[in-house]
Amino acid sequence: MSQSVALPAPVERRGVRRLSGAVSDALAMAERNLITYRRVPQLLVFSTIQPVIFVLLFRYVFGGAVRLPGFPYPYVDYLMPGVFVQLTVFGAIAAAVGMATDLKSGLLERFRSLPMARSAVLAGRTIGDFARNVFVMVLVILVGFAVGFRVHTNPVLFLAGILLVLLFAYSLSWVFAFVGLAVGDPETAQAAAFPILAPLVFASSAFVSTATMPGWLRAFAEHQPVSVTASAVRALLEGGPTTKYVLQSLAWIVAEAGTPFKVLSGLLEEFGKDRVLDTPISEAGFTGLAVGAAMTGLRPVVDIMFGDFITLTMDQMVNQAAKVHYMSGGKWKVPM
Repeated sequence: MSQSVALPAPVERRGVRRLSGAVSDALAMAERNLITYRRVPQLLVFSTIQPVIFVLLFRYVFGGAVRLPGFPYPYVDYLMPGVFVQLTVFGAIAAAVGMATDLKSGLLERFRSLPMARSAVLAGRTIGDFARNVFVMVLVILVGFAVGFRVHTNPVLFLAGILLVLLFAYSLSWVFAFVGLAVGDPETAQAAAFPILAPLVFASSAFVSTATMPGWLRAFAEHQPVSVTASAVRALLEGGPTTKYVLQSLAWIVAEAGTPFKVLSGLLEEFGKDRVLDTPISEAGFTGLAVGAAMTGLRPVVDIMFGDFITLTMDQMVNQAAKVHYMSGGKWKVPM
């Protein structure tokens, strides 16, 4: 004897419920990512060992050979703000590798079938990385104090500097989360991230003054985001003019925080809900709807958002949109 079970259809969330639902989904994904560190503690251990090695290496091996004209404090006080920024920059690789791993394993496909916010996967990844960065930052600060680092301003400016580093890390996590989605393979994500990050870290003012660099390199080093953020944090912790560097760092943070989701910002307000449709997460479904709408004389614009999923639209694009004009003897057009 067969039985049928009726499952309730998911209720579409609107207004405040939609926002609160997106936040709840993002926090759930962040918790899932943090559980990974509990189950695989080696990931967290290696994330903390690298910055500690950099502190010890530059403090005791290279520190005696570095000369900083005009800097009134020991080299370790110049070094630590750069290490704070460096650890967050290299930590951003984890966002790329994590997203690529989820994509390659098919986990994202499972998430896409659930009634959850589209942004939750990315937001949860970056929130989880933010929590890890806070833990690593506290550890490195303690190591810095142990090797002689001192703050020469006040606790408020010290906390402001650390917060600036964490904001910079959070914005950078978004950038490399999209790198992971773009490449779709963990090994490739790591290989693609390092050539970008290495010049930013080492061709900067994080560990040495840019005054000793050749003119062509100095022009790059003084205006790239790692140098600007390291100089801003250094000014907040050690004293000196802060406004210029802090504003430049915040500008870089805002620029890095731009995401593919912002491509659609303002469309609903400008064109209204009758022209801008928020469809279920089904590329085949909403592309098929667009083909039908185009055949009736409309000009739909389909946003796939991520190139990895465009293959899901091949039947509608290749077998329908591309052929219907010829199959109808020229009577139908599909402008989309």
